[in-house]
Amino acid sequence: MEKVPPSERLSKEIEEALSGLGREEGDLLEVLIEKSVKMVMQRILEQEVTDYLGRGYFERNAESRRGYRNGYESKKLKTAEGKVPLEVPQVRGSEQTYRSEFLKNLDFLSPGLRRLVVEMYTRGLSTRDVEDTLRDPETGELLLSKDAVSELTEELWKEYERFCERDLSGFDVVYLFVDAVYESLRQMAGMKEAILCCWAITSGGHKVLLHIGLGNKESYDSWVEFFRHMQRRGLRMPLLVTSDGAPGLIKAIAECFPESKRQRCTFHKLQNIRNKLPQDVIDELYPEVRSVFYQTNAEIAKMCAAKIIDEYADKYPSAIKCLQEDFEACIQHMAFPPGHHKHIMTTNLLERAFVEQKRRTKIIPRFFDEKSCLKLVYATMVRASQKWRRVKMSDFDLALLRNIRKLYNWHESEDGFISKKPAA
Repeated sequence: MEKVPPSERLSKEIEEALSGLGREEGDLLEVLIEKSVKMVMQRILEQEVTDYLGRGYFERNAESRRGYRNGYESKKLKTAEGKVPLEVPQVRGSEQTYRSEFLKNLDFLSPGLRRLVVEMYTRGLSTRDVEDTLRDPETGELLLSKDAVSELTEELWKEYERFCERDLSGFDVVYLFVDAVYESLRQMAGMKEAILCCWAITSGGHKVLLHIGLGNKESYDSWVEFFRHMQRRGLRMPLLVTSDGAPGLIKAIAECFPESKRQRCTFHKLQNIRNKLPQDVIDELYPEVRSVFYQTNAEIAKMCAAKIIDEYADKYPSAIKCLQEDFEACIQHMAFPPGHHKHIMTTNLLERAFVEQKRRTKIIPRFFDEKSCLKLVYATMVRASQKWRRVKMSDFDLALLRNIRKLYNWHESEDGFISKKPAA
């Protein structure tokens, strides 16, 4: 029996256990599971040596000079169910020291290290960078190949799929924010694909990343499908939706959130106005224009805007026309609690997250496909969102928001400060 491979001995022990040698049913199941796990691992170890030497047990091969079998060494492998004793085959007479790739990978790819590989990839290293970083410093051997790194990062895709299907009905959304970022795909040479993003501020003051999805050319149809997808998952009607001035997006907001106020991002609006002013008057006129959007009262903001329009319409018609366009949407935030204005008048929080995301994706000038693009954009965005700070919601703020809901003829349900759900 000494020359019989350990896997065959285990197979015989399993047969004996199945013959029912007086064990209780529970004990039998435990024995079978333990021995089956050992047998599978043992066979993998033995097959590795067979492949390495190019011959099986008791076989000779004149052409093979890679060494010969030299017994076994006992080893205990740590698993979630405890330590599993194994007999590791030994090889002698080979030019290089034989090491089991199976055991090396099992020891190396612990749950903690799996997470480390994913985080390294997410925070700025390419798959080849991770491969080089995880190189054995003594031998120079790769501890994890580029392909293995790619397989591990597939966990990000599964994480993204779960993120896109989670229930949103538990978020009492007050303010909603939408924007898009563009990335290049190899499959679409010379073109960029829009990644649509949405986050919210809830009645508890929490900032929540709600959804990320592919949007083609950021068209009306893309935005409608993006919003409908969230509504099917239980998204509640917000009081205010903040966005830039893209025509397709504005039209989609009006259709999907007909009872919500729309806030035009003042950051984008001010940038547009500034770009239309002559360089020599920017320092003088731009602060005056900017102050219009930072009033706390809509009527005062309109008076300030009218004064600027009367005074400069003839001198700077392009800039003044830009100021007048969609002006009402630029001051909707003034109807809400003053302490919230700086948080809800722009999509800047997403812009800052986009900066972090771009810092990561610039390492990959062009993604291979939309899957690799989405999983990495998701990973960087969701990690950026974990650093977002809460918005203060005082009792006065909540009372004012309730009154706004009543003005909209929305109801307050039994579980508190909740708007009515959108129609399916």
